Amino acid sequence: MSVGSGETAEGRGAALGRRLRERDRFAAPPALNLIEDRSLAGREAAAALLAEVSPAALGGEAPAHLVGVTGPPGAGKSSLLSELVSVWRARGRTVAVLAVDPSSKRSGGSLLGDRARIDHDPADDGVLIRSTAAAGRLGGLAAPTRTAAQALASAFDVVVVETVGVGQSETEVEELCDTVAVVVQPGSGDTLQFLKAGIMEVPDLLVVTKSDLGDVARRARRELEGALRSLGAAQTPVLAISSLSPAQGIDELLAGIDAHRAGLDVHSSRILARRLAALSEFAAEHGERGLRGLGGRRAAERMLAELDPALEIPALVAALESAARGAR
Repeated sequence: MSVGSGETAEGRGAALGRRLRERDRFAAPPALNLIEDRSLAGREAAAALLAEVSPAALGGEAPAHLVGVTGPPGAGKSSLLSELVSVWRARGRTVAVLAVDPSSKRSGGSLLGDRARIDHDPADDGVLIRSTAAAGRLGGLAAPTRTAAQALASAFDVVVVETVGVGQSETEVEELCDTVAVVVQPGSGDTLQFLKAGIMEVPDLLVVTKSDLGDVARRARRELEGALRSLGAAQTPVLAISSLSPAQGIDELLAGIDAHRAGLDVHSSRILARRLAALSEFAAEHGERGLRGLGGRRAAERMLAELDPALEIPALVAALESAARGAR
């Protein structure tokens, strides 16, 4: 698509949004470039883009399955995603992966290396892999990542958000995605770490990688199952996989991911995700002082619950900001 020099930022965003709504996947890279522009014009363009892929414009929630994959560094997430992408494509499903890399606290930069670590055919237009920075957010998801996932959900069958690190302050991926898989490496002590951090409440599936290690992998699986039982969450599946060729357990994992989505109230889940995202963005911009101006986090949540459920994140944030100004 050629863009005339006189076209406004909102016009560019709206045009890209319409292309995504029509499942034109070639619109995805320029749409992501636009979303990552955090200037005022860029934010206005992103808002116009989101309006074109909103539930109101689509006639319902975006069709993609939003899948979160998170876990400690070195747990095998990239190898696992290489296998998942391959099988999804073999089954005719288009896949977008947003790989979130931690930003350096010193330089603000990010390695942005996941595109290279996830194996895929670069000539396959049914796969998009994009590395994005966390931008210092403890939750691991900067505003552009949330917007990007929601934009891509209208054009792809599966949108994966991969994040590094888990903990009570690093679970924003749960707020965004329909299904969250937490990846654990056997023999790493992660089970105890997860229990201390409260992370066991986050996953819809727990995945033990490197099952080819034998006893140590089986022990990790038993420990996780025991931990889940102690928390009253024994229904959460714990699956063991190996990404070594030939891969093992991938079909069972995909079946578990699909089964979770089948039992989900996607409409209610997505509404809640947008409201939580708006609250996170407001808090990131205005801090605890801004939240206190609204009467606290619970009051802000109640305020959001009274708004039109079809509103997108920028409109929800604007409503919170308007209320905060009115309270001064």
